[in-house]
Amino acid sequence: MNKIKLSCFLLFCCIGVSAQKKISGIDQPGGYKNSWTKPPSHIPNDVSIDAPLMGNGDVTMSVGYKGDCLRYYLSKNDFWRLRSQADGLSGPRMVGFVDIKIEDFSDAAFTAEQKISNGITTCLLNKNNQKIETKSWVSATDNLVFIELSAIDKAAKVSINLTAPENKYAKLKTGKAGDTYWLTRAFADSVDIKTEVAVALKTINYTGDTVVIQPGKKLIIALAIESKFKKPEPLEYVLGRIKRLNKNAIETTMQQHNKWWQTYWDKSSVTVEDTVLMKAYYQGLYTMASCSRDKRFPPGIFGWTTTDNPMWNGDYHLNYNFQAPFYGLFAANRVAQGEPHDAPLIDFIPRGEWYAKNVTNTRGILYPVGIGPLGIEVTRNFAVGGYQKKGDIEQEGLFYGQRSNASYGLINMAQHWRCTYDIAYGKKIYPYALAIANFWEDYLKFENGRYVIYGDAIHEGSGKDKNPVLSLGLIRNALDLIIDLSSTLKVDENRQAKWKDILSKLSDFPVQIRNGKKVFRYTEEGVDWWDGNGLGIQQIYPANAITLDSKEELLTVARNTIDEMQRWQDTNTSNSFFVAGIRVGYDPSVIINELHKYALHIYPNGFQLNNPHGIENSCTVANALNEMLCMSAGNVIRLFSVFPKNQNASFKNIRTWGAFLVSARLTNGVVSDVKIVSEKGMPCTFANPWPGKAIRIVRNGKNAEFARGSRFTIKTIANEVIGFKPE
Repeated sequence: MNKIKLSCFLLFCCIGVSAQKKISGIDQPGGYKNSWTKPPSHIPNDVSIDAPLMGNGDVTMSVGYKGDCLRYYLSKNDFWRLRSQADGLSGPRMVGFVDIKIEDFSDAAFTAEQKISNGITTCLLNKNNQKIETKSWVSATDNLVFIELSAIDKAAKVSINLTAPENKYAKLKTGKAGDTYWLTRAFADSVDIKTEVAVALKTINYTGDTVVIQPGKKLIIALAIESKFKKPEPLEYVLGRIKRLNKNAIETTMQQHNKWWQTYWDKSSVTVEDTVLMKAYYQGLYTMASCSRDKRFPPGIFGWTTTDNPMWNGDYHLNYNFQAPFYGLFAANRVAQGEPHDAPLIDFIPRGEWYAKNVTNTRGILYPVGIGPLGIEVTRNFAVGGYQKKGDIEQEGLFYGQRSNASYGLINMAQHWRCTYDIAYGKKIYPYALAIANFWEDYLKFENGRYVIYGDAIHEGSGKDKNPVLSLGLIRNALDLIIDLSSTLKVDENRQAKWKDILSKLSDFPVQIRNGKKVFRYTEEGVDWWDGNGLGIQQIYPANAITLDSKEELLTVARNTIDEMQRWQDTNTSNSFFVAGIRVGYDPSVIINELHKYALHIYPNGFQLNNPHGIENSCTVANALNEMLCMSAGNVIRLFSVFPKNQNASFKNIRTWGAFLVSARLTNGVVSDVKIVSEKGMPCTFANPWPGKAIRIVRNGKNAEFARGSRFTIKTIANEVIGFKPE
């Protein structure tokens, strides 16, 4: 994506942590919080926001304060204007606002805190020694929102208004049913797919939309939100749902909310000495849990929608932005949050087949740069001019000359498959993976004993490049995946010879000399280098084409390239750059120090400063830490292999290739407490964490065989718990 500059100023971000520095166990995020000392300044915003982020993976909410009004911004992953046209009119849309105006509280002092453990957000307004406190949360188990207001010391008069943005293309209806206020918003005209959402609001402890809150008696505002995709009559549903809510029901909902979050945090955890990194680890996983759980509608590029005019149509941007938020979720054992990634890619297959046939004259699929859900293409018929040059649009599709967008979509599918070996999931993604293989079979040219890529732009609009390193990496990932799927599912096994032939004869990654060192060249012919972005290392990660088992000459080139680029803080690169360094064994002390700086370069909600892209960097730290502590690329489990040995660390249930859940501890440079749970009974290959020592294998609590050597492979059975001890 093209880099843009935003002017902004830093809000104070409080680490707010009571976690201990000593590694005494697996910490959970109870002590970590986000803090604001002034009102968020980037809300509403057409790009990412700096406000508190709340949500349940379907309904999302944030809050801002201006004048005498607290405004709660409501959005929902499945509420879009859905039309395949680049007219700036399609994309995710606001559901509505809840405005809370407080008499005599204009421009009050504002502070806020948010618990990362469960998302509960408390705002405090202070004016002339009078205080108003609000506590808000989105239920993790139902599409319900709660806002509690308390007057401290003195009574306060407040008015409540449920409304939505002005938009001539939206059909807005409002009304009142008994003590409940309601709103519906729909995009039904000049669209390919109609959408509608409904909101119901009622107050508890007080009645009406204007009340005087007495000290000691809080006002509770409850909202129910639903869409036509989930319920055929969303208004009828939310009115019925809100009617059943009372104080007892809210208390039960809160208990269920906290239980859901506790279960979520128990999926896996890490502990390192650096509390800045610990907070960032949990912050990222919190963010993705809050915005990604709807299997048909993953979050758009910003995650939280606060206007009807999101930049880049708020789309699924396929040349990395859409994929990046999901990179770290599978190793973190948050499979449910990663699963929504696939739906829009699979839904777009028919149009992708049309583009392959009509643009590149191939089988398979060819995807443009930006799509939406349900097969919608929000970048179709983009106007030439400005950033878009002649040739960027082909057969109505906005490609920028890139042929790799659909292949990029396999990155997370491959990780999901390799980390779970879920047969049903493999069958689900097989048609998509096969379409990628079909495309490259036809598109590659075989000449002089090797397969060559022609006419594939490494960067948006960079021209008809030859052998871009990213595509060379993505092809390797795609063919490794399709061979694995084919063998496991026992389909198309007669085609494996061709795929293996391509893998064995695919062009090498191009190289060049820069500043006296051999580094990767971005393409064999065409672009040689790029001063921003990080496509020069994405064949390492996320494409998985280079690992610590690669030839040393290739690893040296890779480390030299990391040295030369130094893109630790880059608008488009950081989410892949850290792990690329880890995957090739770059200096772990440099990585951990740069990761610390990166984790401080944030707004209070964890989004990166001056970066418009929203959620794509949410799990950068979590992903990097998981890889440093337990790497499994290439089906070899390596413990603490690229982690500073002078720092203590531990982890529980990192999910690895082969469908293993791995736990271990590093104390004073010594590895201990190594345990794996084998979910699928796959063979398990380990790099010996105790060099030169034999290892006792303990199966389900009983001493079993010994393993020896710098690397060993053992057989496992499904659900077996296996421990490792040095002898």
